[in-house]
Amino acid sequence: MRFPKSVNVYCPRCRKHTAHSLSLYKKGKERALSAGARHHERDKHGYGGQKFPELKRTSKTTKKAVVKLTCKQCGYTLQKRGIRLRKVEVT
Repeated sequence: MRFPKSVNVYCPRCRKHTAHSLSLYKKGKERALSAGARHHERDKHGYGGQKFPELKRTSKTTKKAVVKLTCKQCGYTLQKRGIRLRKVEVT
């Protein structure tokens, strides 16, 4: 599915419809030393093995694409709920 580079949508900060630039949300790099990662690493070692079952193969053929909308006037960013799509293009 193709999305335009800019759309006119409601901005909650400006409280009116303004032009928004559109981009795709991408997950950042996970921190290896975060508390949850340290706990999970500790649980994986020793007798008992994995804490959660290891994912052998994925069942879904698509992923939910989350769209980030950034207001061109105030810079406020809001995210639209993801829709299942095979391919996403911002043109």
